[in-house]
Order: sequence, then C-alpha cells, then structure tokens
Amino acid sequence: MDLKELFVKAKELENKEVVLDGWIRNHRRQKDFGFIDFSDGTCFEHLQIVYDTSLTNFEEVSKILVGSAIHVKGTLVSSSGKQEYEVKAEEVTILGVCPEDYPIQPKRHTREFLREVAYLRPRTNLFQAVFRVRSVAAYAIHNYFQERGFVYFHAPLITASDCEGAGEMFQVTTLPIDKIVNEPDYSKDFFGKMTNLTVSGQLEAETFATAYKKTYTFGPTFRAENSNTKTHAAEFWMIEPEMCFCDLEGDMDVMEDMLKYVVSYCLEHCKEEMEFFNQFVEEGLLEKLNKLVTAKFTRIDYKDVIELLQKADVKWDFAPTYGGDIAKEHEKYITEYFNGPVFIKNWPKEIKAFYMKQNSDGKTVAAVDLEVPGAGELMGGSQREEDYEKLLSRMNELKMDTKSLDWYLNLRKYGTCVHSGFGMGFERLLIYLTGVENIRDVIPYPRTPGNCEY
Repeated sequence: MDLKELFVKAKELENKEVVLDGWIRNHRRQKDFGFIDFSDGTCFEHLQIVYDTSLTNFEEVSKILVGSAIHVKGTLVSSSGKQEYEVKAEEVTILGVCPEDYPIQPKRHTREFLREVAYLRPRTNLFQAVFRVRSVAAYAIHNYFQERGFVYFHAPLITASDCEGAGEMFQVTTLPIDKIVNEPDYSKDFFGKMTNLTVSGQLEAETFATAYKKTYTFGPTFRAENSNTKTHAAEFWMIEPEMCFCDLEGDMDVMEDMLKYVVSYCLEHCKEEMEFFNQFVEEGLLEKLNKLVTAKFTRIDYKDVIELLQKADVKWDFAPTYGGDIAKEHEKYITEYFNGPVFIKNWPKEIKAFYMKQNSDGKTVAAVDLEVPGAGELMGGSQREEDYEKLLSRMNELKMDTKSLDWYLNLRKYGTCVHSGFGMGFERLLIYLTGVENIRDVIPYPRTPGNCEY
C-alpha cells in the first residue's frame, strides 16, 4: 500500500493491518522502543512507525540508519502525538541499508550543498515539494491545452535556424575538434551544414498551427549564454502555443487564462506542498497566488509605460527611456502601481524579434510581455507577421539568411492568416509558484556555466 492511499483511507483502515515499503527519513531509538519517520514518496506527509522489543529482530531494527529502505507490516492506530495516525509495527524487514556517511541526514542543509548532490536532493522536504509541484504543473499545462483542442507538437531539438537571432547557441557537429577550429567544412558534417541545439520551437510550431489551427510545444530548449544569474540556465523547458486566426488581444486572453488555470490547479492539487512553501520559503506566497487567480490583468502600451515611469517620483538606478528595455525596478513599480499583473504591449520593433507583426505606425510591433507582482516578466508573446513582403523586408533589413528560412517565409504564401503565440519558461513559472528564487533549484539537474553534474 502507498502512503497516499493510506492517508485517504485512514479512517476505514484504523486498527487494521497495513503493509508499506519506503525509506527512513529519521530514526529515534530508545532502550526498549523506537520511532521511525517513514516516507515512500507518494505524498508529502510522512508516517510515524513505532516499534518495540516485541519485534523478533528488535536489535537489528534499532540500528537501521537514516536513508535505509524498509518493508513494514503493522497496525494503523490513532496517535497520541502530533500526527493523527501511526503504525504499530509487527514486522520490519530491511531491504536496503544506508551507511553512516549518507549525505542527507535529518538536519538543515544549504541549497548550495544540495546542488552538489543533486541526485539525492529529491529526498529532502524542500525538493520533494518542488519537484512534485513541477510534475503537477506540467500536467496542468498539458491538461489546459488538451482540453481546448490544441495539438501537442514535438519541436526538433537539433536545428539549422536561430529563432531569436541572438546567436547564443550550442553547436552540434560530428567533425573532429581540429576541423572545427580550422575553417570547418560543414559539407562533411553529419547534416551537411552547421546545426545547433534549439533556442525555441516557435518557428516550427507555426507550421503545425497552419494545419491544426492551435498547437503547442512543451520541451527543452538551450541557450549558450554565459550567465550566472538566479534566472538563467543553459538548458530549460519552454511552453510555446501558436494559434491561427488569433490576434494580439486573443493572445493575451489565452496567456491570462492559462496562467490562472495552472496556478489554480497547483493550489488545489498540491495543498501540503504549497503550505510548506508559504511557511518555510516565501511568506505570503499563498496570498500572492490566490490574488493572481482573481486579479484583473491590466493592458497598457509600452509608450504609456515609459511615460508613467518617467513621471514617477522615483530615483531610478536605470532611467526609463523610449526604445530601452524594462528593468527589474520598472517591472516592480508597474505591477505595484496597477496592483496586479500587467500586459505591456506594442513595443518598439528595434528591440523585438524579426517575426513580430509590424504595426501601422511603422515603429512598433504587436508584441507583449506579461509582468506579474513579485516576479517581473513571466511570459512574452506577439502577433506574428503574416504578410510575406513585410516579413521578407524585415529579415533583409536585419541581414538575415532568408534562404535557410524559405520554409518559414512560404507559410506566408500558402494560405496565410492572422496568427499569434507566446512563450513561457517553465522554470520561471516554478520560481513564481514555489517562491524558490534560483532556477538551479527548480530543475532536477541544472546546466549552468561550468556545471554539468549530478
């Protein structure tokens, strides 16, 4: 029986025999009895196992160390301690011993230390909670799109195109190292051209949107960005929906609806984990998340945001200027000013990607960023440029290789239509959901500069 099932059926199982398999999280030994803090990973709650000298192997059991795997047969009884129920053990069988040098002892460990033993950290309360929420949030995302008729698209991980045009990509090659350094001949490479790990599945997702109307990707993406901040990683997961016959306003509708759905789902299905985060990680987390679920999302043009920031009676570290990006301090001010999430839309085209819809003013594009209280930018999207000539002109203006993206341009020839989409970094969402502020602590095995370990 699993602990999750046991806690659900506890009343009907009281004073009956139960059989459990799991691990020792803590062990308090006395002369004639002992208490085992038991977990099997199926739920956040632990169960106390009580044993005494009636066990035939009492001496052996009393010496079992933290981390060991055990098989327990006993009776579920009402507890006189803090917990509601405990198991009075009749049999305890050792399945896998754990030595004294086991790194995850029942004490407070720093997150920096736990990153050094990332393969063991899911056994701690914090990371058991984090990665369960990661699992539930991923399910919620799929559920949201599947219930609304989106087709799940698996974007290629190896690509010859750079979606964002930033050039910070990991190269994939079968050429020997010396051939790469000294004028590589990519005609002799595996794919016959230079290829890289993808930074985004958006461009490919647009091809499926023009066939299925609504599609989404949810998978790993890669950036060779030499950054050691709390919000950057070389490998991370992205959610990227694409929708035909959908303009920027419709795009924002879906962004808001999806976020509220996922947050609500996690609040409902991870109650113990969310309470834990609220108590031990971020005070006020539950209040913040519940407020978002019922909030009105403001929609405001970029130029109006800049004017608002410039008029604010604030001494900025980075002065807000038209044509510049929105700094963290600006994001914080804007969300506090409007007392909730804010969509900033219609950005200067010079600071946005080539594929975004050019507005009639010739200066801005139909792009949008979502800023949320306590986190800043959480999502970014745009209406895509559906006009072939305008898209080609913009690509030429940026001196892009149009030949390698002829397939993308052809989408504007073959049944073009208004279409939009957005992207959300999954780990950035998890930081917001859990209050755990470092991306290294919301992804199982973080890949950052100088780190590719377990």
